[in-house]
Formats: sequence, structure tokens, C-alpha cells
Amino acid sequence: MNEGARAHEIQTLPVLVLFPHNRCNCRCVMCDIWRIREEQEISPDEIEMRLDEFVRLGVEQVVLSGGEPLMHSDLAAFAAPLRRAGIRITLLSSGLALEAAAGRLTQIADDLIVSLDGPRTVHDAIRRVRGAFDRLAEGVSAARRAAGPGFRITARSTVQRANAFHLDETVEAAREIGLDAISFLAVDVSTTAFNRPEGGKPRDPAASLELAREDLPEFAASLEALISDRAEDFRSGFIVESPEKLRRTLLRYFTAVAGAGEFEAAPCNAPWVSAVVETDGTVRPCFFHEPIGNLREAGSLVDVLNSPRAIEFRRTLDVRSDPVCRRCVCRLNLEGARTPAGGRPR
Repeated sequence: MNEGARAHEIQTLPVLVLFPHNRCNCRCVMCDIWRIREEQEISPDEIEMRLDEFVRLGVEQVVLSGGEPLMHSDLAAFAAPLRRAGIRITLLSSGLALEAAAGRLTQIADDLIVSLDGPRTVHDAIRRVRGAFDRLAEGVSAARRAAGPGFRITARSTVQRANAFHLDETVEAAREIGLDAISFLAVDVSTTAFNRPEGGKPRDPAASLELAREDLPEFAASLEALISDRAEDFRSGFIVESPEKLRRTLLRYFTAVAGAGEFEAAPCNAPWVSAVVETDGTVRPCFFHEPIGNLREAGSLVDVLNSPRAIEFRRTLDVRSDPVCRRCVCRLNLEGARTPAGGRPR
């Protein structure tokens, strides 16, 4: 291996995203995971078997995503080896199964991020599950009682056409439910992530996700109203992003999607500091790029991460110009990580 390729070997992997279960209990307009019919999950025995490798890689945080992780047959047993190794676990959940799992929550995770897509009627329409908002609220309440006030529960809201003009109401809904904070990110409309077909469009032709060019002035005005009216929520960190970041990640993004502006080249070092392992063993450098191998076929995560295919991907990746990176809605820029990317686009 030449020196240029060796520079892109993965020696440490601070963040590992795992999909414990491949199905979901929502029918979201922006995601087609719920269409998967063949149920699969990663067994606790497989996590136990791979724990030494995770430790050698210096994994500091595991994010449980999917699919709905709480649909796993024994998520506490799945998490037990990771917790024994001192690895921090963040659980991502729709919240529909949260009430039933509340008593086991502190065995499973160190913090919880739930999906919140708007106030009651908007959230339910996007999730396409009757009573989804109320089930989420009841689940958060049960989790608070079981896990105690020190357990952090926050929301992530995926902004799309159906909720783009309800951002202020979404923040109010987060307060109503009793969450600790809320963050916003734009909906991905370009990749095959989340079991969507080529091009990133939902299979349901009635599900329009992006904003049209004529929507942009109204959206800009509503975003500025949020920034003005919720100034204290920004100052306190209840709204995680800064006003300028929301202008960039929401308004500028939807402007570019509508063909009225350019996508932004922004820092990201995700392929050098993290990996996504799906339920069937598929390994991706992030949620949105194509797979670089399969954990079960290769035998070890290191063998996938440092395969010729994976190294060549990282060696030739220019996050400043790569079309997937430029349109990305969820960049990771882990500071202090020793990577050739240096946390900056090349």
C-alpha cells in the first residue's frame, strides 16, 4: 500500500451507527423503511462477538438508528456489551414504542432523540399513524418518570414541505411534550437512504417533500419570525442550531433544491471518523453514500473500513465538490479527529 492510501486507513472510529432492527412502526412520507417486509435484527451475541474490535477501534459513541431500534426483540441485551465497555449509547426513536420500553431505557441508552415533525395534526399526518403525537408525548412522560430528570431527551425535526411553515409550532410542541431541546434538519431528497428508490424520491407520488421556488419567500419570512420570536430558546440552547446555521441548512438548502441557488460546500469528516452498519451487515461511510462492504461477509469491521474499495473511496472523496456531499443534510465534523480531511473540505 502506498503512502497516499495509507493516510486514509482507519485507525480509530469515534462514532459507530448501528441499525439493531430493520423495520419501523411509522409510515412516514419521507421514508420507505416501513415498506420492508423481511424482518431482520442484529443479535446481542453478534455485538458481544464484535465488542473487542469496537474497543480496539476506540469507539466512543454508538448511535442506535434504523428502522426503529425499540422494535428489537431484546434491545437491553443488545446494548449490554456496549455499556459494559463504557461506550456511550444514543437511541434514535419514533417514540411510538417508548412508553412500553420506558422501564428499560436507562439499561439501553445514555440519551434519547425522538422524532418530532410538528404539532399534533402535522406530526400525525407526516407519520401517517393515528395518534402518533399523543403516543410520543405519553412515551416521553413515561420515560421521564422511569429514567429520572437527569436523562436527556431531545427532539429532531426533519423539515419538509408539510411542516416547513410550522417551525414555531414545532418548538412549542417540543416544550409541551417536555423535551430538553429540539434540532432541525432538512429532508434528504437526493439519495437512496431510508430504503427509497433511485433519486431519493418517495414511492408515494402524493408525497411532495421539497419547497417550490414560489414557497421560498414565505419560508424565509417564517424562519426569520422563528428567529425573532424564539430568541431566548436560541440563547438557552433549547433550539440546538444557531439562527445562522438554520438559515444555511434550511433556507439555503431548499433554495438550492428549488434551483434558485447553489448547494453549500461545508466541512464534513464523517467517512474518516464514523461508519454506519445496517441490520444485514452492510457498511456505509455515512447515511447517504453507497456501501463500502459488508461486515458479515468480510468478517470484521476493520477489514471493511480498510479494504481497497473503502480506502480508494476516502482517498478520492472531495467533500467540496462531491454531489452527495454538497447536497447532504446531515454533516458530521468531529473536531480534534486525526483525519486527512482535517474536518474541512479538500
